[in-house]
Amino acid sequence: MKSWTCLLLLAAAVVLGCGSVSAQNYPNRPVTLVVTVPPGGAADFVARLIAAKLADTLGQPVVIANRAGAGGTTAAAGVAKAEPDGYTLLLNTITTHGIGPHLYANLPYEPVKDFAPVILVARLPLVMSVSALLPAKSVQDVVALAKAKPGQLSFATSGTGGAPHLSGELFKRETGTQLLHVSFRGSGPAVIEVVAGRVDIMFDAAPALLSFITAGSLRALAAASAQRHSLFPDLPTFAELGYPRMDVALWYGVAVPAATPREIVTRLNAELDQILAMPDIRESFARQGANPGGGTPAEFAAFIHDELARWGVVVKQAGIKPD
Repeated sequence: MKSWTCLLLLAAAVVLGCGSVSAQNYPNRPVTLVVTVPPGGAADFVARLIAAKLADTLGQPVVIANRAGAGGTTAAAGVAKAEPDGYTLLLNTITTHGIGPHLYANLPYEPVKDFAPVILVARLPLVMSVSALLPAKSVQDVVALAKAKPGQLSFATSGTGGAPHLSGELFKRETGTQLLHVSFRGSGPAVIEVVAGRVDIMFDAAPALLSFITAGSLRALAAASAQRHSLFPDLPTFAELGYPRMDVALWYGVAVPAATPREIVTRLNAELDQILAMPDIRESFARQGANPGGGTPAEFAAFIHDELARWGVVVKQAGIKPD
């Protein structure tokens, strides 16, 4: 028995020693950052922006791998099963670690147990806009119209189960209204239908809406954020209008497989935290209406916990099922 105990202790020491050496030499080859959507769009923009800087600070290439499918859960599952060596990172999102775990049956990963959170990278607050053809100049007007015509006003989204969809469901719950959800394949087709007046309302981040709001074909009514939106400083927040729970953002962070050595997680967090404080990064984010993140892995873990809790309630109450 003593000999087996000694062998087990020796094996453990060897493994721990190898892990320490691996962490000390990290990185000595290219790192892959997995993105849950195709090239283009907010997630890809955020990933490529931080990947370029991270490559500089790590001294190794950071390669973007776009792996779309099932709201990003396919990509997340792949990263969860990757070697926990710091060479495969996930740009995790509100879908992979907020909404998706409640939406998809038999999810091939556990959002908390299978990942080590590294850092929150950015939040893009959503904005409520309506077609300029809709006779509503404020959120109060929309609520009044919706209550006068239950189920007749509609809201367009980039797809079932995404943050824009959940925003509409949350709005319905908070205002006691009935709205018809109309799902499209992406924000582009959705916004065109709202501009044309065939759908009435849209909740989405600024990049999808800004040019139409500027042109006057969409009317922005409120920002779903605690503070006023940086691109729309004259726009009231939902909190100012009496709906404080309407605080919704597309968010992006970095996570790694759960067994990744703590030294590597700490190194990545430190590098990314410094990157997010760089003036050129903050300026690039600001042009897209994005708020840079930052903070510790523990703070990001707490953020994910809160997101999972709040969206689980909304998905269940709304009875949402994936397309």
